[in-house]
Amino acid sequence: MYSLGIDVGSSSVKVALLDIASGKCVCSSTNPKSEAPIKAVQKGWAEQDPKSWWRYMSEGIREMAAAGFDLSEVASIGISYQMHGLVALDKSGEPVRDAIIWCDSRAVSIGAEALQAIGYEQCMSHLLNSPGNFTASKLAWVKRNEPDVYAKIWRFMLPGDYIAFRLTGEATTTATGMSEGILWDFKDMRRAHFVADYYGIESDKFCPVVQAIGVQGTTTPAVAAELGIPAGIPVSYRAGDQPNNAFSLKVLEPGEIAATGGTSGVVYGVTDTPKADPQSRVNTFLHVTSKTVDDPRLGVLLCINGTGIMNSWIRRNATQGLSYPEMNDLAMTAPVGSDGLMILPFGNGAERVLANRSTGARMVGIDLVRHGQAHIVRAAQEGIAFSFRYGIDIMKDMGLKPDVIRAGKANMFLSPLFRTTLATLCDARIELFDTDGSLGAARGAALGAGIYKTTDEAFSTLERLDVIEPEAEWKQPLEVAYGRWKQELSNSLKY
Repeated sequence: MYSLGIDVGSSSVKVALLDIASGKCVCSSTNPKSEAPIKAVQKGWAEQDPKSWWRYMSEGIREMAAAGFDLSEVASIGISYQMHGLVALDKSGEPVRDAIIWCDSRAVSIGAEALQAIGYEQCMSHLLNSPGNFTASKLAWVKRNEPDVYAKIWRFMLPGDYIAFRLTGEATTTATGMSEGILWDFKDMRRAHFVADYYGIESDKFCPVVQAIGVQGTTTPAVAAELGIPAGIPVSYRAGDQPNNAFSLKVLEPGEIAATGGTSGVVYGVTDTPKADPQSRVNTFLHVTSKTVDDPRLGVLLCINGTGIMNSWIRRNATQGLSYPEMNDLAMTAPVGSDGLMILPFGNGAERVLANRSTGARMVGIDLVRHGQAHIVRAAQEGIAFSFRYGIDIMKDMGLKPDVIRAGKANMFLSPLFRTTLATLCDARIELFDTDGSLGAARGAALGAGIYKTTDEAFSTLERLDVIEPEAEWKQPLEVAYGRWKQELSNSLKY
């Protein structure tokens, strides 16, 4: 008996089959085989066709069937998805435009206007965030700039809601999803009507709310015919990629911390204390496990857009085709602190951690005699780690202290240099696990369908692969380098 996990990212869609009895992944597939395209018609825009996510998912499921796995044994389905996107459907269930995805920054000014108009105190006390560049503001942009498109909208939703709709035929969302869109009132624990009223978003355009872990709908006969998954299988878990990453690492209780280092970098800490960062540089959402008003679980999210994408840019443009392992080896030949060379990795749109500023990536302090390829590669990885430390310092001001950081052994966390640098900068032990977003969604689905009875049962086979401790000899030179990097960042924010 299997649980199917679907992870809808901006670069690809991954599907995985979890053998429920053993808790092991028996098959996975990622599509497209090269990076999925992102449309950027104007600077700061980022769009994708929602139907492409379904197509990539379908291709992966068919590859599983072709590999000999019996999809009639699928007993539950879970979905993880790129957060904060906007998908808008008409009454026939067709998208009225391409999805405006998470890294699109066109609605920054609209969110700033909303903060001013609604009032800072109201937003911080009820939303725990500025309206910012999140889903509600993106929908307001469509209403303001594409009124004919807006008039066609029957339901708006998040990317994971769209996949659930295609699987079940039911247009629904979750309370955690509402909080991602800055449409959740944390004080009253209900939809934030005052945000919708300010933006003029009609109530009939909202999807009904279902529980994040629990049966949300079942697969349709049409899906059975198209994909070979039986009709009537429960879709029983849905979460944004970062709450789901935390869930997949069993980061469920206050004080626990999860991290990722893919295209973007994220640190996500669980708390039970509703508290906002005054500048909304980090953001608080409902965690996927939150159930009650009296005992909430909240996730404080630090997101840095320019992390893994910075490392991949360096690989494409500055290493003459080295592999990532070869880059990691090369970087270790440069001294700690990269001999004064600094890279600020903020080149992937407006950065929330910088209060929605777009500073651009930059290389600072290059010496044409002393610095070479190894220094550039190391400075990029150190700059990414410095950006994590910068955001974690903000989280510490909110009461979260990461003594232990859990992560999947993937992407930037495959680099010994990056993970040791991060552990040293944060004075935290890093624990790496054999899991990913699709497997987290599969575990959540089996739990939501009642196949696993408890979270302890769901995570009983989660395997820890490695532990990284701070490196004492690196501490002093890294702190000096970080101080210089932070000053350079401060200078860049003045312009």
